[in-house]
Amino acid sequence: MIIVFEDKELKKLIFEGQSKKYRAYARDRKFLDRLRLIYSYIEPVANTDALQSISFLHYEKLKGVGLSSIRIFNHRVERLIFEEVDGGIKIIMIELNKNHYDNL
Repeated sequence: MIIVFEDKELKKLIFEGQSKKYRAYARDRKFLDRLRLIYSYIEPVANTDALQSISFLHYEKLKGVGLSSIRIFNHRVERLIFEEVDGGIKIIMIELNKNHYDNL
């Protein structure tokens, strides 16, 4: 699958382990390792339909916004948000939504 990054700082975080924008995530070694693991599962699949069969990713299409997401960690609120495009995905951001998953 072709993967394009809308956010170059996010690409830098995944591949280089550092980013000014995502500085807090770069310091969290467990998070960074998990983010890289998620990317290693996404990259080789033929299309996003295959992501549904990898249950720990918790892949879902977000209603009404035309985007999809993957959970990075269970019991944490960060999600990798991306847009599905022909032949691949365009990764947009890491979402930190404190109102999600009963964190009200």
